[in-house]
Amino acid sequence: MRRKGDRTTDGMLLLRGQVVTNRLIASLMPQDLSLLEPHLEPVVLTRGEVLFEPGDDVVATYFPAAGTMASLVLPLADGRCVEAATIGREGAIGGIVSAGNKPAFARAVVQMPGTALRIEAARIDEAKDRSKTLRDLFARYADALLAQVLQSVACNALHSIEQRYCRWLLMTQDRVGGSDLMLTQEFLSEMLGVQRTTVTASARILQEKGIIQYRRGRITITDRPRLERTACECHDMVRRHYERVMPAFKAKAVAEPEPQDDLG
Repeated sequence: MRRKGDRTTDGMLLLRGQVVTNRLIASLMPQDLSLLEPHLEPVVLTRGEVLFEPGDDVVATYFPAAGTMASLVLPLADGRCVEAATIGREGAIGGIVSAGNKPAFARAVVQMPGTALRIEAARIDEAKDRSKTLRDLFARYADALLAQVLQSVACNALHSIEQRYCRWLLMTQDRVGGSDLMLTQEFLSEMLGVQRTTVTASARILQEKGIIQYRRGRITITDRPRLERTACECHDMVRRHYERVMPAFKAKAVAEPEPQDDLG
């Protein structure tokens, strides 16, 4: 019988008999994992679920599993929303760096349903107080997340809708795995801050080039190398920065997700 926090023969982390696919948790050193593991609770997140709103006290941190993805969005006075960051299996949502009261600035909303590990933010603070290496890892992740936000500002200001569309598809595939993405054009238009007809036109161009296939509620990436070449440099810049500041990920095996079937 395996103990909590064991690893499989190929190095993948097991918690309570389940393979951990969140890269932050899977990269923890054993002594740091022992500080968090007793307080980690598996939860199921549903599409559209709001984890916190602007102004809320952030009392919980979520570590999405492979296939699960959430966005940090800024709601505007006219009812529109602008996406600031996308978070999946590579990271965590809420309460990573700040200590004490943590009023949220953005809304955290689940875009791709699935499982996650939940922990009280207060437990994160306690663990960081006891471990310099844990504190450093979460600070590094916060830097990587900030890089994504900053690059998004530049991308939204300078690059075409087609390039931004491709970047968003690449980010989504990185986080959920598999080639089939359960995304509607309406959803993508909201995330990109443009009209649905504009997104549909970009999708049609990419489909005609053989880069993607799309039908209602599903986009299939058929040629990732060409998708990367069509996207702007922003996706690759954020990815490379992430790899530089998160070296712990390279030392531990992380389970890859199964291809998606249905996320509805």
